[in-house]
Amino acid sequence: MQSNLFINMKIFLLLPVLILLCSCKAQTNNTAENKTKINSTTQTKMENKNIYDIIVKDMDGKDVKLSDYKGKVLLIVNVASQCGYTPQYEGLEKLYQQYKAKGFEILGFPCNDFGGQEPGTNEEIKQFCESKYNVTFKLFDKVKVLGDDRSVLYSRLINNAPETGDVGWNFEKFLIDKNGNIAGRFKSKVKPESEELISAINTEIAK
Repeated sequence: MQSNLFINMKIFLLLPVLILLCSCKAQTNNTAENKTKINSTTQTKMENKNIYDIIVKDMDGKDVKLSDYKGKVLLIVNVASQCGYTPQYEGLEKLYQQYKAKGFEILGFPCNDFGGQEPGTNEEIKQFCESKYNVTFKLFDKVKVLGDDRSVLYSRLINNAPETGDVGWNFEKFLIDKNGNIAGRFKSKVKPESEELISAINTEIAK
């Protein structure tokens, strides 16, 4: 009788230890699983630095494969007609004229996400850009760059650029290399004629 009582007391005393060991093991397994998920997410992002699998629409509603720009250096810009940065259209056009013969293209994506500064239709936007700033680089269908319904292109750009995170305002710029990979990101305040941007463009053109 005393023997059984002694055994029961030992089991009672050891029970918290056994529970603690099981808990630690479960936490270890969960940590390993979480690390696997994080590594998987990171790997997915690394695999998605390229934009060539994406199809966008031009101002006439026609599909454009970004892979059609293979071999060219691209500057992708979210543009607006009623923004404090709108005069950058002039600098962008000059940049385009200066480098287009070297395999450089600017892709403009009108966006109304910031202060409602691009309320016009595609036709109105195109007319404004051509008459006010003599824009000849390619303009595309208006897109969303913020929120859950942002375009596939901008989801790819903001999650895989050297600096990740939401677009801050109109006229933010993403530089794409000749192989369709995201090579650089420049905030709205970086002007088209800035040494920082021009140097990055020249670097990619020279590759």
